[in-house]
Amino acid sequence: MLRLTLYLLALISTACAQAEVGHAAFNVKKVAEGIYVHHGEHLDIDTGYQGDICNTSFVVGSKGVAVIDTGGSLKVGQQLRDAIRKVTDKPILYVINTHVHPDHVYGNAAFLEDKPQFVGHAKLSDMLQLRKDAYEKLNSKYLGSDAKGTVQVLPTLVAKDKTVLDLGDTTLTVVPYGVAHTNTDISVMDSKTATLFTGDLLFIERTPVVEGDIKGLIATIDTLKTYPAKQVVPGHGPVAKDWIKALENEQRYLNAVLSDVRAAIKKGDSMEQAMATAAAGERDKWLLFDIANRRNVNTIFTALEWE
Repeated sequence: MLRLTLYLLALISTACAQAEVGHAAFNVKKVAEGIYVHHGEHLDIDTGYQGDICNTSFVVGSKGVAVIDTGGSLKVGQQLRDAIRKVTDKPILYVINTHVHPDHVYGNAAFLEDKPQFVGHAKLSDMLQLRKDAYEKLNSKYLGSDAKGTVQVLPTLVAKDKTVLDLGDTTLTVVPYGVAHTNTDISVMDSKTATLFTGDLLFIERTPVVEGDIKGLIATIDTLKTYPAKQVVPGHGPVAKDWIKALENEQRYLNAVLSDVRAAIKKGDSMEQAMATAAAGERDKWLLFDIANRRNVNTIFTALEWE
């Protein structure tokens, strides 16, 4: 529970021309045919969490629209929905959540009137309900009036195995994973453009975060590398054409943390000592490093003591 609380405090804290659409307050970029992405800001709680820190995306097919992650509040979800309506009036068929964290799911309520299928990992519903009170208290505390009307929306379509969603002229393949960034991670691949949406299995620029299992996350990244993607939309950071390098950068950081924490435990260092030294060589390569890296060490230290 301590690890979950610490993580929540951490969290709430181009082959084509990327033409901007939408209004100035909520910019959306077209990154491939039918693929649109809004980039959240690299903010932590200490620098002003406002509910809009992750990437939110949508895919427009001939039959309708799929939304991939919706932001951290009803307000952000409404901004995303307004941006979609500036692009197309096609029905919103699916709202997909890549994992449980509140910055990715609490905009769902903005799409209830569209009556889409809400899609998520087999464990997503249980995890959302388990964390409901904690998430809503944190949203109320840090978002203030922006949290008004923000309610939890649970999946109506569960991806227990690989699941294909039909948008007409393109399909989205949803793949669930074991414990990695969290225990509720999925990825989404668009068939027409070979765009891979990773959720927080991939961070670019911003320090990667581990809530689940660091070894599972490293292994999952190896799986992602095998996919025939042309570009990747990470959970946080810019769209990547050189996406293998981006995945390798994340693995390099994760392996450094894993190796250094193991070494600290072997030496008999305390968790606090490990927080100060683990992956120190990565500090200048990532944003929000000091706060996120300490939390990662806190998450994995006890688990590694029992290896």
